[in-house]
Amino acid sequence: MALLCTATILYIPANISPIMITDQLGSSIESTILGGVVLLIQMDSLPVAAIIFIASVMVPVAKLLSLFYLCWTVKSGSSVSPRQRTIAYRITELIGKWSMIDVFVVSILVALVHIGKVLVIRPGIASIAFAALVIVTMIAAEGFDPRLFWDKEDENHD
Repeated sequence: MALLCTATILYIPANISPIMITDQLGSSIESTILGGVVLLIQMDSLPVAAIIFIASVMVPVAKLLSLFYLCWTVKSGSSVSPRQRTIAYRITELIGKWSMIDVFVVSILVALVHIGKVLVIRPGIASIAFAALVIVTMIAAEGFDPRLFWDKEDENHD
């Protein structure tokens, strides 16, 4: 739960702070994740905008909600079957790694785009918060023991 609370706190600066800063001809433009998605939509790059939105906004929220739900079901002794909860855990663990795509995009842009003083792309503070968010949720998912679902089931049958 401590890791999930940490990840939830990291989600806020990851989405409201600039993830990328573009310096072009002496002026700086800061872009947030959602600002980048809106810009991509305006540029008619709907598939790329959808991928960024799903991987950077929806997946982290879904992963956090799923892990909070799974922790709650263990604590409360939910009537949901252990098999269903184990499947939900495996899906959560699988999709969670895809949310790192935004950090990779910024890293690639920073590495590729550095045209003297004309155009420079720098990572913003949100890229650090977002990377930390992904790492913390990955640790939380790996640290979660799905055998707890079955332990509760065994206790109920004894």
